[in-house]
Amino acid sequence: MNGLRAVVVCLVITCAAMVSPAAAVTPDRAVTPSWSALAVPAATPPVTVSDLAARGPREAWATGYEQAPDGLRPMLYRWDGSAWSRDTTFPGSGEPGWLGKVQFVGAEVWILHNRAGEGEILRRSAGGWSGVPLPQTLWTYQDFAAVPGAAWVVGEDDTGLKVLRYNGSGWTTQAVPEGVLYLMGITARTATDAWAWADTDTGTAVLHWDGTAWRDAKVPLPPDSNVHTLLLEPSGRITIGGSHYTDGVARTYLMTFNGHAWRTTYPPLGDTYTEAMVRGPDGALWLPVRSDRAFQSKYARVDGPRTTFSYGPERPNAIDVRPRALARAGAALLSFGTVEIYGSKPNLMSERLGG
Repeated sequence: MNGLRAVVVCLVITCAAMVSPAAAVTPDRAVTPSWSALAVPAATPPVTVSDLAARGPREAWATGYEQAPDGLRPMLYRWDGSAWSRDTTFPGSGEPGWLGKVQFVGAEVWILHNRAGEGEILRRSAGGWSGVPLPQTLWTYQDFAAVPGAAWVVGEDDTGLKVLRYNGSGWTTQAVPEGVLYLMGITARTATDAWAWADTDTGTAVLHWDGTAWRDAKVPLPPDSNVHTLLLEPSGRITIGGSHYTDGVARTYLMTFNGHAWRTTYPPLGDTYTEAMVRGPDGALWLPVRSDRAFQSKYARVDGPRTTFSYGPERPNAIDVRPRALARAGAALLSFGTVEIYGSKPNLMSERLGG
């Protein structure tokens, strides 16, 4: 019997030795993807990044503006799955102005464009770029949202708040509930399901467009708080990120609507600005946070009650690495922002998590 036991033990040891190293790694020690740096063609510093949006692993667009000798110039970059390149083929690319939010409408790309002070929507189709002028000039062009069959631009003119809606053929001006002073952002899921966050005479509020009118959505925001972003997800889930103030100190909060009720959490993110928050390919929420390392960016991953952090690649002589926007690109995450190397003005940077 002892001889048989010895044979069995030897077989077990032999089989264990034949198991592949990857299979033998415990979950605690499993290798996780890391952030890697992506090359971005330089712009004229200092530069400002406005938005980043990805349709899939082989198409993403980043917008912003650079500093030309006579003022701001719009800045547009495209990701093709392997490299970033600059696009200067859109109308007005050499004129003063800037580019804002990017939206995918069917097979087209739509971008908010301030062209020498005049507002328009840039549209890229199979035939190239074209522009849809706004019906009036605004002092500020605050935000933009577009879906099949509708688009909105919000801002202000000399008479106050303006909500402009495009139905594919023409523009209308929409009314908002009484007491709304300013719209800070807007997003939409369909032509009859749009959301905006507003400053009102009683504090911050969330508004909803149901195809008929804008109404207060009665979202139970934390007291003394504001809203940075609102994520509408295909599943019907809604996630709001913002700051809650207690004794003048800001604390990040997240609110999630599951179709029935709102739930509020306070992850350990300090006073992080959540505008760049996205739902990652792993199902968790991702957002850039203020880094405690001068030469590396830092990202937070919020998965239910657990918050973890990761760092971008080391960048020699960097005194400030600042991801400005995040986007899910297939199974990967893309970031786009700025990096300031010692002795120079901020220029562009991009990083990727995953393959």
